[in-house]
Amino acid sequence: MAIILRLDRMMADRKISLNELSEKVGIANVNLSKIKTGKVSAIRFSTLNAICDALDCQPGDILEFQRDTP
Repeated sequence: MAIILRLDRMMADRKISLNELSEKVGIANVNLSKIKTGKVSAIRFSTLNAICDALDCQPGDILEFQRDTP
């Protein structure tokens, strides 16, 4: 997939745990873990908005585009 999730990097930069972020964002720990590890195929804008608000970052800090190589 061409979109890479960098939530783990942003969480490390902000020194915030998965449990703490899940409480701030208001989603289940398991679902946030799937986002963190990139095991999701979609993310709601409302969830992305809440994550960016909690981490004080921009969506581009969490999402990265890499072209698929043929």
